[in-house]
Amino acid sequence: MKKSDFITIIVVAAVVCGFAFIPGAWDWFNTTTANHGLLMSFFKFAILGTFGEMLALRIREGIYLKKGFGMLPKMLVWGVLGVVIASAMTIFKTGTVKLLDGGFHLNGKAAEWFAGDLSWGKAFVALCISVLMNTLFAPVFMTFHKITDIHISETGGTLKGFFSSPLKIRETLSKKINWDIQYGFVFAKTIPLFWYPAHTITFLLPPTLQVLFAAFLGVALGVILSIKK
Repeated sequence: MKKSDFITIIVVAAVVCGFAFIPGAWDWFNTTTANHGLLMSFFKFAILGTFGEMLALRIREGIYLKKGFGMLPKMLVWGVLGVVIASAMTIFKTGTVKLLDGGFHLNGKAAEWFAGDLSWGKAFVALCISVLMNTLFAPVFMTFHKITDIHISETGGTLKGFFSSPLKIRETLSKKINWDIQYGFVFAKTIPLFWYPAHTITFLLPPTLQVLFAAFLGVALGVILSIKK
């Protein structure tokens, strides 16, 4: 274990202990999340999503940072994507409940189950939300994230480089993405095997914890993808 690993463990432990033992810290977190949901989503994903990529780099290459990694542009991208993900979660939660109650004639039972305590009915609604969101939204999100990753790498990992060049979306989609991995593993395997069950659990949590848990899932996926590589 390297010195950087000890530092990482100490920082993570300090953050966890801060929320656990500092009076009012957890209440502040829940209140701020409730009042400024999208802003908090930005910071949650900016920090945890980037940390997940750093862990993946540590597993692959033995270091948390390297030249061209692009911590700042990655944090910016993850933050913006966090806002998009939080918005998508709200849209799919509301829309799926409406779909189940109206399109499948549950006559309000889906809304009742989802708003109630943990039950098989609530788990069913959460699974439906997860399946619809990850089937319809996740592939577009994952592909755009891959495009930004390639852009960050090609522009030197700096904010100046990130903004000085346009995203070459058409060229990246056609020539630079390995679709055998992107479709064959990321879409075809991680979505049904990881994201369906993981986001089912997400939607069973209290609303103030859902986006935070979704951000932690990004850390877990970073580790999974690094093992795959």
